[in-house]
Amino acid sequence: MPDSSLQAWLADEAALRPRHHHRLGVRAAAGGVKIEAMRYLHTMVRVTDIEASLRFYRDALGLELLSRRDNEGGRFTLVFLAAPGDHSAQVELTYNWPAPDGSRETYTGGRNFGHLAYAVDDIYAACRRLQEHGVTINRPPRDGRMAFVRSPDGISVELLQAGAALAPAEPWASMPNTGAW
Repeated sequence: MPDSSLQAWLADEAALRPRHHHRLGVRAAAGGVKIEAMRYLHTMVRVTDIEASLRFYRDALGLELLSRRDNEGGRFTLVFLAAPGDHSAQVELTYNWPAPDGSRETYTGGRNFGHLAYAVDDIYAACRRLQEHGVTINRPPRDGRMAFVRSPDGISVELLQAGAALAPAEPWASMPNTGAW
C-alpha cells in the first residue's frame, strides 16, 4: 500500500472492519506498555486480479464478503472475507491497481507465505464444489480428512474435515496429487 495512503487508511480503519471489532485494553507495566488483550484480526493476501480472486475465495471456496473498499486516491482495493458464521478469522485481499502507464505489480513465492486453513463440514462436498468452479484439487482428500487447493495467485489453501475423518471414498481415494500444494 503506498505510504501516502497509509495514514488515510488508518484514519478510516473503523469503516473497513465489520462492527464486531473492539478496542484492546492497554495499561502501563514495568519496562513499557503491556497489552491486556490480543486477538487475531486477519491475514492479508496480495492479489493480481480482484475479480478472479473473488470468484475463488467467495464463489468457489464459499467465504462471505464482509466489506469492500475501492480507494481511488491510493489506487488500491481492500476486500475482507470470512468463513460463513465465523467472522473472527478474516482474509484481507489487497489489490494494488495498475500504474497510470498500465504496469502491474507481480507477486511470486506464494508458497513461502504458508497457507490458509479452513475446517469444513464435508470435505468431499467442499472439493466437489471447488472442482465445479474449475479449481484443481492439488492434494485430494484421499484420507477423508485433508485437501489442498491454490488460489489464482498461488496461495495454498488447506481444507480439513471438521471432527473425525470421513470414510475414504472415490474418486478422491485414488486421485493423485497435482502440482505443488
